[in-house]
Amino acid sequence: MDLEFLLTPALRLLAGGAGVVLVITTLSAAVRSFVLPRNESVRLNNHIFAGIRLIFNFAARRANNYARRDHIMAHYAPVALVSLPIFWLALVGAGYTGIYWALGLDSWAKCYELSGSSLLTLGTTSQRGFAINIFTYSEATLGLLLLTLLLSYLPTLYQAFSKREVTVARLELRAGTPPTATHLIDWLNTSGSLTDDDEQWALWEQWFVEIEESHTSLPILGFFRSPQPGRSWVMAAGLILDAANLQFSALDGPRTRQMELTFKAGCLSLNRVFRFFDVKAVTEPQTMMPGPEPKTEPTSPEFVQALDDLAALGLPVCADRAAAWARFQERRIRYAPALKFLAELTMSPETRAL
Repeated sequence: MDLEFLLTPALRLLAGGAGVVLVITTLSAAVRSFVLPRNESVRLNNHIFAGIRLIFNFAARRANNYARRDHIMAHYAPVALVSLPIFWLALVGAGYTGIYWALGLDSWAKCYELSGSSLLTLGTTSQRGFAINIFTYSEATLGLLLLTLLLSYLPTLYQAFSKREVTVARLELRAGTPPTATHLIDWLNTSGSLTDDDEQWALWEQWFVEIEESHTSLPILGFFRSPQPGRSWVMAAGLILDAANLQFSALDGPRTRQMELTFKAGCLSLNRVFRFFDVKAVTEPQTMMPGPEPKTEPTSPEFVQALDDLAALGLPVCADRAAAWARFQERRIRYAPALKFLAELTMSPETRAL
């Protein structure tokens, strides 16, 4: 009896301390997710997203074609985003349950009932004591705050998604079916000069800058799939970079500063998103369900065929094709690993490299 009398206050104090830590950790995760204006990986959110991803991967493995897998994975990001405040509220409720027990309530059942009533602002339970009332009011405030944070950022997230997909859809019209870098160069050559499309390259540069900012500050955005199954922001980024790389490496002609800026912006954007997920994400790409084969390095015959196609369009193709191939490979290594990783991570649709 004496031992139990001595242990109970210590256990209550420990439960209260653990509850405070749990509440602060959850609130910090919410603030860093939606308020902090910089790209910071939140470990708590990563665990939640990774757990939900495992469920969707399990379902996707049973799909017998890519269209079915794409339909299943299209629900992953919305479900994960909606689940986030549910887990936050559950953790806050558990934390306050420990706090109320530390403050002297008789049983865990009463603590849980009071915590749930306060968190959801139901007001079904009343307790005496000034200290307990302070914590019930704070819990109710936190519950409303967590929901408000998510709801206030949904318009921002969907606005960024809409802007991203406008460029992806426009690129599909310009890159042909199936979309390739050679088709895109053909479209750029409609005026008879590849240097006359600086405005288009400037739009793509802006798109890459926005991708870097939005997909690292709101990482769940990268998993929102395009409305059409054959589209992907990863595939679109690869097409733009391959088109620029092909022009730099295989065509004899002037290049504009805007083209070079767009290529540099694309490489930086993809690599920063790649490093964000590869270094800090909980789930490595190897543990995820692979989609269709991602974009791979073009083989030399493919490259030769691309040069033949460009020559047929009347473009000034470099005479030394071996040197052109070497230059193409040298530039492509700047973005190919990031492109492959992100294609696997997001289950991007299959696309030809050239």
